[in-house]
Amino acid sequence: MSFCCGASMIGTKGTLKYYRTHIHNVPITFCPVCHRVDVHYLAQQEYEILAEYAHGDGAAEVDYEDYVDQDELELLENCVNHEDEEPIEVVRSQIDISLDLLSFAQSIGDADWQVMLKKRLIALNSRRNKLFMRRSSV
Repeated sequence: MSFCCGASMIGTKGTLKYYRTHIHNVPITFCPVCHRVDVHYLAQQEYEILAEYAHGDGAAEVDYEDYVDQDELELLENCVNHEDEEPIEVVRSQIDISLDLLSFAQSIGDADWQVMLKKRLIALNSRRNKLFMRRSSV
């Protein structure tokens, strides 16, 4: 399971830019709180090789899936949430996880972790409220 700033990262596929080359359908994880994006750890080596060769060849765009055969289920099995889930459900799940972690942090008396988790909960609550506002305006 991948974590960023304490939130579980969400598994999906995306386009990454390597110098002037755009690489599509790269397995990535992203943080719903700070929006950090990482190449999935199981795809990191293949991505780096493909990116270097594509850039060296001067390719403007390549599709990761055209060159790398990887089991998609294996890539996403360690992710708590996935992109195809409803955004509000992802945020709710992230809030639940953060509340569980906050309870644990309080039980072991880790004040720094509690502060970090409270900041995360504020960010997640703000995101949840924006999603509710967007849903009600549709």
